[in-house]
Amino acid sequence: MQIIRLFTWNVNGLRAICRKGFLDWLQTERPDILCIQETKLLENQVPPELKSIPNYHSFFSFSNKKGYGGVGLFTRNKPASINFRLPVDFDDEGRSIVADYGKFILFNIYFPNGKASKERLKYKFEFYDVFLSAVNNLKSQGKKIVICGDVNTAHKEIDLSRPKQNEKVSGFLPEERAWIDKLVSSGFLDTFRLFHDKGGHYSWWDLKTRARERNVGWRIDYFFVSDKLEDQVRSAFILKEVAGSDHCPVGIELIVDGRQ
Repeated sequence: MQIIRLFTWNVNGLRAICRKGFLDWLQTERPDILCIQETKLLENQVPPELKSIPNYHSFFSFSNKKGYGGVGLFTRNKPASINFRLPVDFDDEGRSIVADYGKFILFNIYFPNGKASKERLKYKFEFYDVFLSAVNNLKSQGKKIVICGDVNTAHKEIDLSRPKQNEKVSGFLPEERAWIDKLVSSGFLDTFRLFHDKGGHYSWWDLKTRARERNVGWRIDYFFVSDKLEDQVRSAFILKEVAGSDHCPVGIELIVDGRQ
């Protein structure tokens, strides 16, 4: 038996956070797997030091738009296989890395934000549905699945500090929250809520209003696991003290059989 630590973090610009001590933090925490979102990198913009971090393999999915989207994976053990798109070829914004570790399949996803326009909200729901179809298909095959990333929706009222004021704002719309209900009813568990049933725990704060200092935030970054993994989740946590982005890292400890 082995316990592995998995983190996810929307870094809001990987080059920017590297100037704020990202690599030092990574070498101090030494997670087994770190998933990042919103790298804002094109392929030719990845700093060389991120391609050869000691004891880590690095993988990146890039958006077609400069300074937009993108996800990355830093992993101490190389996956058996890795894909940079969802099984249905829907994502051209660098929002997905799917890594098969044998004992489980990891989905590192930067889900769309629907605040900009009706068109982007429509795209968000289309992305949600394509994603859910993909993970349900694998789950029906008996695969164990870990989902992590910036979901861009707070699920319940306890997942944001001002629910009433945000009922008509994308990120807390009834139909967005209903999609997370659908994900949960499909047999995927919000790992943080397996261990914490109180409010006041957030992973994103508005920088402009200095909301982090007042803990006026939203919990929109998640780890979900398929129900077959429930007994293997040892802990779930939010690293709210880690600065450098408008999001903070969140993580889980997972018990696995044998070496990954």
